[in-house]
Amino acid sequence: MKTSDFILIFICIPATLSTNDNLPNCKDALEDCLRKEVAWTRCYEDRITRCTVKARMPIPNFYRWSVNSSNQAEESTDSGHRVHIPAHALQRSKRNVSHSTVHITLAVLNSSLFRLGPVRGFRSGEVLGQSVLAVRVGDHGVSDLDQPVRIAFRNTNVTERGTCVFWKDSENNNGEGDWSSEGCITSLIHGEFVCSCNHLSFFAVLVNSKLSVDPVNAANLGYISYIGSSFTVVFTTATLVMYICLRKGRSEQSIGIHVQLTGALLFLHLSYLLSEWWVWHEADGAEGRVCLAFGLILHWALLSTFTWLAIEGFHLYMLLVRIFNIYISKYLLKLSLVGWGIPTATVVACGFSGVYGRHSFYMKGDNNGSSTDICWISSATDSPGVVVSYVTVSGYLGLVFLFNTAMLGVVVVKLWGKRGKGRMWKDWATVLGLSCVLGVPWGLAFCTYGPLSLPGLYLFSIFNCFQGVFLFLWFLVLSRKGRPERSSVKDLSSQKMMETNLN
Repeated sequence: MKTSDFILIFICIPATLSTNDNLPNCKDALEDCLRKEVAWTRCYEDRITRCTVKARMPIPNFYRWSVNSSNQAEESTDSGHRVHIPAHALQRSKRNVSHSTVHITLAVLNSSLFRLGPVRGFRSGEVLGQSVLAVRVGDHGVSDLDQPVRIAFRNTNVTERGTCVFWKDSENNNGEGDWSSEGCITSLIHGEFVCSCNHLSFFAVLVNSKLSVDPVNAANLGYISYIGSSFTVVFTTATLVMYICLRKGRSEQSIGIHVQLTGALLFLHLSYLLSEWWVWHEADGAEGRVCLAFGLILHWALLSTFTWLAIEGFHLYMLLVRIFNIYISKYLLKLSLVGWGIPTATVVACGFSGVYGRHSFYMKGDNNGSSTDICWISSATDSPGVVVSYVTVSGYLGLVFLFNTAMLGVVVVKLWGKRGKGRMWKDWATVLGLSCVLGVPWGLAFCTYGPLSLPGLYLFSIFNCFQGVFLFLWFLVLSRKGRPERSSVKDLSSQKMMETNLN
């Protein structure tokens, strides 16, 4: 062999090695694509089809294997996903390449990586297990398949309803997008969601067993919430200003309790509007610390409202049942410590458990699964936020609703006995006013399930979003008519209650 041949060999071998070394590593594919300002999903799809697995240790949640294009392929992941790819899809991916084998790549990603675009208030639903499956066959995209690809997602809660979706990038190529169910059919088979899709992409299942509203009604409910909360902020502020300006000396304890309930409502609706505004304007900020803070404040304001509603019921109990010997030293101060202290201690404990973040209320449409987002208790199905939501919101509201409804029933019975059945209709304003003060309309939250879910949602939104307006009218009536009523109820030992609570 000539010397020139040895030189040629030594030149070719390093050149070959350097070419292999230039191939991207699959382990770094996701991190490299996330650094890009453009759509990282497109970068990642291209990278995982061309990268190499250089490390001997397997890459977590990353799978690649080769199959014969004339046969169908099926594979399972450690996360419980199963993928069935027909031979038609394998052959379509070759694009007239002579090789008989095709590479199949699967990757399990976290749903928090997907940036949602500002889509008129509707965002992604609750992703099942926060798990998104990327499926790639060959080096080219595959779409419009005659035989669909089937992806099975393990369902941990058989009562949940789900919709198969894929990730659809926005047209401006800025890394944002939304979920779409176009080209996918959802089936629930043996406790698994099976997605039959005519293309390959990033797949997930949107689930939520609590709410199923079409986009039109969802938009209407959103407008009611925004308008009602805005009115409540204005009227609760007016109520507080009136209380401060018109108060002379020591005011009635009942009025003081009403005012503190008004303050809790002001915090609740103001924090709700600010939370919605933040999620609307900061598409990529819904996972940050600001959203966490808004979620904590909103939870605190809601618990404060529930607690002061319960205190209203307790105070009414003291006036109705314990008519005599109801003096309690520093009564209003002790109630204030309970009304503001219990919510504060609760949210501090919840904050340490990391339950606050973005929450998606799923709206089920005809073609696409979408929802509205808010900074609230995290909607992840496997997080402690589920327990926190059921205990501190649903459970607490249920107890307050039962107690206050019972106290409203006592009021109706006493009015019935005092006025007689024939004159009860004259007290309808009193009963309706007390219903608002005691938060009885909050019980409509338990009517948002089943066949009455849509009417229940509308009634719940109207009554509770405008609760601040109703409280303003109630406070106005108490302020104007408190004195004249004193002469008309002298025959009752519960005179104080009739003046301040029953008007």
